[in-house]
Amino acid sequence: MTDVTAAANGVTARYSVTDSERVLEFDRDGRTAAVAQNIDGYAMLKVRPTVDGDELERYYGFDMALDHAAELLGVSPHDLPVPEDAADMGM
Repeated sequence: MTDVTAAANGVTARYSVTDSERVLEFDRDGRTAAVAQNIDGYAMLKVRPTVDGDELERYYGFDMALDHAAELLGVSPHDLPVPEDAADMGM
């Protein structure tokens, strides 16, 4: 399992790879959002309120998924730190 963190603008990001997914989880003052993609890296991105939460929406593009995650956290998408290992998520 890979586990990388980054922090900026009051937001902490944690990127991890499990047996089935690549997951980018964000936390800001107790509010969370997660963006997940299958391990093969070709499926749509799923946005969830938490890593294990129910899927809220699916997106082809990483930018759109980040927009939704930022909305859940109450910040601008530009405020989200994205670890380098997660920068290639999306189709």
